[in-house]
Amino acid sequence: MNKIIRKIEELEEWRRHLKSDINFIPTMGNLHYGHQKLISTAKSSNCNINLVSIFVNPLQFDSKKDLKSYPKTVDKDIEIAFSTGTDVIFIPNTIDIYPPNNKSISYLKASKELSSALCGITRKGHFDGVCTVIYRLLKLIQPKNLYLGEKDWQQLLILKNLVSEKKLNINILSIPTQRDSDGIPFSSRNNLLSKNEKTIVKFFSNELVHSQKVFKKDKKIELNQIIKKLQSKNISIEYLEHLNAYSLKKVQKEDNISILAGAIKCGKTRLIDHVFLMKRNPIIAIDGPAGSGKSTITKLIAKKLKFLYLDTGAMYRALSWLLIKEKIDYNEKSELNKILSNVSIIFKTNSISHQDVFINKFCVTEEIRSQKISSIVSKISSIKEIRDFLVKEQRKIGESGGLVAEGRDIGSTVFPDAEIKIYLTASIEERAKRRKSELDIRGSKEIDFNQLKELIRKRDLDDSTREISPLTKAKGAIELITDGYSINEVVEKIINIYNFKIPKEIQIE
Repeated sequence: MNKIIRKIEELEEWRRHLKSDINFIPTMGNLHYGHQKLISTAKSSNCNINLVSIFVNPLQFDSKKDLKSYPKTVDKDIEIAFSTGTDVIFIPNTIDIYPPNNKSISYLKASKELSSALCGITRKGHFDGVCTVIYRLLKLIQPKNLYLGEKDWQQLLILKNLVSEKKLNINILSIPTQRDSDGIPFSSRNNLLSKNEKTIVKFFSNELVHSQKVFKKDKKIELNQIIKKLQSKNISIEYLEHLNAYSLKKVQKEDNISILAGAIKCGKTRLIDHVFLMKRNPIIAIDGPAGSGKSTITKLIAKKLKFLYLDTGAMYRALSWLLIKEKIDYNEKSELNKILSNVSIIFKTNSISHQDVFINKFCVTEEIRSQKISSIVSKISSIKEIRDFLVKEQRKIGESGGLVAEGRDIGSTVFPDAEIKIYLTASIEERAKRRKSELDIRGSKEIDFNQLKELIRKRDLDDSTREISPLTKAKGAIELITDGYSINEVVEKIINIYNFKIPKEIQIE
């Protein structure tokens, strides 16, 4: 299907007969490799129809002169779009998008918080124009997925906020900044640059990438030194800021992911670039009550993202097993501290790609799932000395990030700075069914369904009312109620949250 639509009436007629979902890639034309990557990524991701819009939005420009000089290459754009995987191209005119005296058009304001930094300082109203046109196009096209580039990171954040505020049922998917062989990010304005101006942009972009490498090693940025270095090359800097990557506010000591972003002027052309700075790889913290499916789901997420899987519950269970085996009176502090000083808990992947748990060289993978351990682990995990010891061990494992951890206080206590915090839960009835199924598969007849429900109810009460690190929904955590959802559906939801939150550029491949 190679179709060009120019009128809204034609678009509406086409939509009425469409039986597929739509991937939408909005552009202002003058397509380059970054656009091609967006189109091909959308094409390879699913079986949806790929629709590309070409519309130079007048509301985004600071001046009529800038609007007039914007490169317009429609015939070439059509050829590039179709050859890269576009099915339909929508090329409306300004009157179609903004009909005169049409009161149904919503002229929107961008998030004040997100639009008051970086480009928003000098480009007053620019992001209002972006929000207005994208909202208008989304309402007309009604896509399932919206594909955007991370090169315009501030714009991406603002549009994510718009979709959330307007409660639009649309997935926003992104691709990392695409750079030419010389390190300059692809831009529709690059062909306005002279040879000398390209050399200036190359120095600017390469300096940002170099600063990223320095940060990876030293975990700090000397912003004034970078500015002096750029100024020594007579580069006209509009701004260069080191900010929190999500709020776009001044970076704080506790921020893990930040952004070094700048805008420069080359002749009459204004260009932007940025790099992400990260102290450690991202962490996903999954909390929730017993039987909510945390272990199974966490393992699958870790495998899909190639993350380390940290089963903190298994650590508490393994320690409970050892205390029983060694007949340790855990109420006797000196005896408890003595054994803790000699405890070693490690995880190993076995021959069938499952993770085994070892404590002091004993493989206890199966033993720690017994009802005997389940009945005492909450009490043992409430002991301060045990929690302090294991939280310390867990934080050591998480120092470099790149892990997904599950438990009952991961987001609230162990990794409160985790980028993704999930509170996974389900009804007691649902959790009892799952637990009973597990026991039946193992051939265990030691407990019936009603007893299981009562034990789970008691475990919830014990976990949520214990004095030390009680089970609670961590600040900023997203609650997922899993009743009626398959394991794969829950995994997909969490992966989507991760992809929505974490820039593609810094995701572990």
